[in-house]
Amino acid sequence: MKRLLAFLLLPLFAAAQPTHAPHPGGIAIVPLGVSEQAPDARFDGKPVLVTRAGDEWLAIVGIPLDQATGTANLVVGDQRLSFTVVPHSYREQHLTVAPKFVNPDPSAQERIADEQREIAAAMTHYRRSPVTLRALQPPIPGARSDSFGSRRFFNKEPHSPHRGMDIKGSTGTEIKAPLAGTVLLTGDFYFTGNAVFLDHGQGLVTLYAHLDSIGVEIGDRLNTGAVLGTVGATGRVTGAHLHFATYLNGTAVDPALLLEPSP
Repeated sequence: MKRLLAFLLLPLFAAAQPTHAPHPGGIAIVPLGVSEQAPDARFDGKPVLVTRAGDEWLAIVGIPLDQATGTANLVVGDQRLSFTVVPHSYREQHLTVAPKFVNPDPSAQERIADEQREIAAAMTHYRRSPVTLRALQPPIPGARSDSFGSRRFFNKEPHSPHRGMDIKGSTGTEIKAPLAGTVLLTGDFYFTGNAVFLDHGQGLVTLYAHLDSIGVEIGDRLNTGAVLGTVGATGRVTGAHLHFATYLNGTAVDPALLLEPSP
């Protein structure tokens, strides 16, 4: 009865916690009950962010875009807690970019492979630390797209789904940290251009891509609202904007589920 009540109370935490949206690319919020210490929760073998809401602990589970619908299991100690992954549809998006971003030449492919290893390590980074999770502040104030999860076609060729949110902004607009964190990785990457990854603890990682300038260095500790760079049009883009991505337990999830609602 207590576990059922906790699920019913989830909407009461909406202002402070992510949105419960248990579909591929979404987030499942699973109540873990009351205990003195934070429970150890894992999904697909990966540690999951656990945060306190009142007297209860909640697991904030990132669901991969390719996750099968139906029953999924969260392992908590020696127990298995089940939740249901529901279907969700994403739209198609057709974009035109420079040919080198669709069919890179051999030298670029070697660079891309090296960068992908760096980026994968950042996206899956986990640092055990207490996290008081609340709705993220918008990194810039522009209009937000609903392109997360969309199946993308570049120059009419199909590519992997879009794993972030594009936020409208003009070149030079300051980008601010939506939550306190530590700079995990920065660089000029082939596809994402100038980019910054922030580590917020327990596998919550955020990405800011296509920047005009980067104003931080690896290891810098940022408070909420600290400027980390400026909007630009570097990498594979059709114009100036911010690509904002959020990761939980190593998987990209829809940033709209973590951000404060648009005004």
